[in-house]
Amino acid sequence: MSTTAPAEDRRAALRARHHRAILDAARVMIAEQGIAAFNVDVIAERADVSRRTVFNHFSSIDDLVTTSCTEELAVVIESFRSAVNARPAGPGSRVSMFEDVAAALRTTDIPRVIAFLWNALGGFAPDDSRPQQLFQATFSRTTQELAHELAERNTDVDELEAGFLVSSLMHGVEVLAHHWIASTGATTDDEARALWTDLLERLIASVRTGYSSTH
Repeated sequence: MSTTAPAEDRRAALRARHHRAILDAARVMIAEQGIAAFNVDVIAERADVSRRTVFNHFSSIDDLVTTSCTEELAVVIESFRSAVNARPAGPGSRVSMFEDVAAALRTTDIPRVIAFLWNALGGFAPDDSRPQQLFQATFSRTTQELAHELAERNTDVDELEAGFLVSSLMHGVEVLAHHWIASTGATTDDEARALWTDLLERLIASVRTGYSSTH
């Protein structure tokens, strides 16, 4: 009897455990110290893996940081799934797709996510472009993943069209994030959350006119 399949399954399971352990360790370290003190050796120790294993899973430290931060913003994707879960996948329309994504943005605690990213990346110092690049990369990855989900749910739409729709909203959210941070200092009190709600509704109303076609 062949043992190849069980052996491959064990390797896949071990790889998945290592991947999860590295991301969990990275998230804790980012929350505790931010990226300024990010150290791959400490990550490896906390994840109980070797330094080499870390780089077998992630191409660079910035890739690991971006992946960890993207998991925080992935709550938008989970909100999207919840918004469309009650109906089966189908051809969809530009209007329905837009409203699904808008609903996901409304029901996600985005201020909490932005505050986490802001604190994790240590703000955006004028003389350091790295945090800004990581912030943009986080939004870019989430946009790609959400576009894929949208195309999967709407069978007459390819990922390019879905990408146009999602990008218009997520890029707007990224722009809003900078304005919101400048206005609130990334606090999440009631006043700051009310400001975010107002900004988001303005964004949705502005972008919606480009997706008013029913075909």
